[in-house]
Amino acid sequence: MIIGITGGTGCGKTTALDAIRRLGGTVFDCDQIYHDLLKTDKALLKTISLRFPGTVIEGELQRKALGAIVFSDPEALKDLNRITHHAVCEVVEGALGDFSGLAAIDAIGLFESDLARLCDITVAITAPEEDRVTRLMARDGISEEYARMRISAQKPQDYFREHCDYTLENDRDAAAFSAKCLAFFRQFVIMEETTHKGE
Repeated sequence: MIIGITGGTGCGKTTALDAIRRLGGTVFDCDQIYHDLLKTDKALLKTISLRFPGTVIEGELQRKALGAIVFSDPEALKDLNRITHHAVCEVVEGALGDFSGLAAIDAIGLFESDLARLCDITVAITAPEEDRVTRLMARDGISEEYARMRISAQKPQDYFREHCDYTLENDRDAAAFSAKCLAFFRQFVIMEETTHKGE
């Protein structure tokens, strides 16, 4: 059972992914893959450097410089996503291979990168904007203004709802939302186990 989990930053995807892990599943963390590629993939960095001059210096990505460009220009963000989503998709698809079992693919760009086609179900995580702002400020140590800029640069929550099979709204405290995620994903584990027993 491959589950695609998507949603904007600060919505609570990490809690949902932790629920998959607690159920014995594997998580393909596209954010981590993305950050690893930005450190090690010279071809990717060269492409970014050509498209966004001044953002790669001596082979290292200048994240703040890149963020200042893409979070204030929707078209620039689309260009960056086109470049990075393709690279991430290749890594995840290669890692899945003949994988069997419970797994989650974590990606904001689930549909843009075509990763959704690898999933049995897709789930959108949504949350009130004010909660997301508070989480981002606490987690990343950024200003309220920058947190709101990051949120506004992403797709609206309605987009995720419309494109996913299910929606999980993070409208509770962390413990309650964690329990909600566990209960939700457990039903698919039971379905999968029942299917295999019947074969």
